Amino acid sequence: QVQLVESGGGSVQAGGSLTLSCAVSGDTSENNCMGWFRQAPGKEREAVAAIYTGDPTTHYADSVKGRFTISQDNATKTVILQMNSLRPEDTAMYYCAAGSCWPWTDSSEYNYWGQGTQVTVSS
Repeated sequence: QVQLVESGGGSVQAGGSLTLSCAVSGDTSENNCMGWFRQAPGKEREAVAAIYTGDPTTHYADSVKGRFTISQDNATKTVILQMNSLRPEDTAMYYCAAGSCWPWTDSSEYNYWGQGTQVTVSS
């Protein structure tokens, strides 16, 4: 059984930064990709970024390109989302997910999900 636990959310002013972490436990061999999604109140869940576990290939939503960076630490089995230049529209619950990422933007391609961590950006 795979477990994903997010941390690092919080409140920040526009222009600030936050670092989200996703601690991964269990057998993830069937999942070759880790992704971050977010969901704001009243909106659909959207893909933010993804990284393949076997190589450094990454994907980003257009809305976060140049501001967010996804990375992974295989030694600690942690996936990190570094968020810079935050905007009020980045406010959402952020979820870590593990899956096949084919395509990376499709939430149905992810088998395991964390509970989420809240990010609030004030103007």
